[in-house]
Amino acid sequence: MIAIACDHAGIDLKPSVIEVLNELNLPYRDFGTFTHDSVDYPVYGEMAARAVASGECELGVILCGTGVGIGIAANKVAGVRCVICSDCYSALMAREHNNANMLAMGARVVGSEVAKMLTRTFLTASFNGERHARRVNQIMTLDAGGTLQK
Repeated sequence: MIAIACDHAGIDLKPSVIEVLNELNLPYRDFGTFTHDSVDYPVYGEMAARAVASGECELGVILCGTGVGIGIAANKVAGVRCVICSDCYSALMAREHNNANMLAMGARVVGSEVAKMLTRTFLTASFNGERHARRVNQIMTLDAGGTLQK
């Protein structure tokens, strides 16, 4: 299950993401928003992020005007590694090297076709593990309030 959420600025890009989810036969849960009425992006970023962090959803795709605000909000939820992306190489490396579990995109930054490519790239890539696992574990230590300083 894939979590999807957006604010009012990202709502027009959401159908492009859903098109890719349907193409890949991936079930999803849409956390909203569902209208163009102004809403607060942290609320929607949190809902999707909590679904990913809890395991209810395996991955998430979230949208706002730039991807930055909703991505920052999602990253405040423990267990979430959300990448704010506008290029496919970064989306791929985020999954393969950083085990990112959420993708944030900006509707005012990427068009529908780029959003489809980003979504497809992110959702079809997988974590390479091995040498990258140590670094992801270090990120998780920081996420849990620990330190890497000796």
